[in-house]
Amino acid sequence: MNETRRAILEALSNGPVSGPELAESLDVSRAAVWKQIDGLRDAGFEIESGPTGYELVAVEAYTGPAVEFGLEAPFSVEYHETIGSTNNRARELAAEGAADVAVLANEQIGSRGRLDREWSSPPGGVWVSVVSRPTITPAKAPLYTLAAAVAIARAAREAGVDARIKWPNDVVVPVGDDGDYRKLAGILTEMEGETDRVDWIVPGIGVNANVDADALPEGATSIRDEAGDVDRRRFVQRLLEEFDDYRSDLETVVPAWRDLALTLGQRVRVDRPAGEVVGEAVDITDSGALVIETDDGRQTVSAGDCEHLRPV
Repeated sequence: MNETRRAILEALSNGPVSGPELAESLDVSRAAVWKQIDGLRDAGFEIESGPTGYELVAVEAYTGPAVEFGLEAPFSVEYHETIGSTNNRARELAAEGAADVAVLANEQIGSRGRLDREWSSPPGGVWVSVVSRPTITPAKAPLYTLAAAVAIARAAREAGVDARIKWPNDVVVPVGDDGDYRKLAGILTEMEGETDRVDWIVPGIGVNANVDADALPEGATSIRDEAGDVDRRRFVQRLLEEFDDYRSDLETVVPAWRDLALTLGQRVRVDRPAGEVVGEAVDITDSGALVIETDDGRQTVSAGDCEHLRPV
């Protein structure tokens, strides 16, 4: 969004403003003001003209400018109605030197999950990848994935969904009391850096928002099915605001993750290249690794596919 439009929106957020007043305060012509107002209307801002001037009535659209308006986090938003993969686009932007950009789409047609698994990204979901350039070592990079999971879960809980986190990076909705769940959201984090520093990191976030669960893979659910449709514009804002808070204070991430964890206390099996680990998930470390109490003692697992098992 250009600076003139930002300034006009800021002025309108305080109430009706006349065209001449806007032109004078911005040092542009009245014709230029009208052109910018027209552009804002095209971007989904409902602006009415009345006897007291222009008035911002509502923001109903799901676009980059609409999400940026009122966003209390330092991200610019690049919106696509349809895109192959928000992560692919975010990686392109990162390679060009971009920072603090959220690539947002209504639909992805070439998306993927962890281990190149297929990920369904139909219209109505929240598909967003966030480019960050943190001053951290690669050892702390997993905290960005945990931070994204906490941000998703907190935004979903505000929307009325009993969202919890399954290690390492799935946001789920519990079913019953035995650790079973339906998947609400997933995260695919990609990064580039050296041995001692991260150049950029991109958490790619997929949330089944205003989507019918029967259009999703088996075992998945959506905000629509759990609590009804959500205002996606506001949902993305809350998600980005929460993510920004946690990435700005990484020491708060693990305690917040523990509070929302469904995995802790569950009997689990984690598949990893070195072999599977079975036992009770008892904690996560400061770097996000899962601590499992096995028959042979405690083991710490930093990566792998985690499955919740039925209680013995």
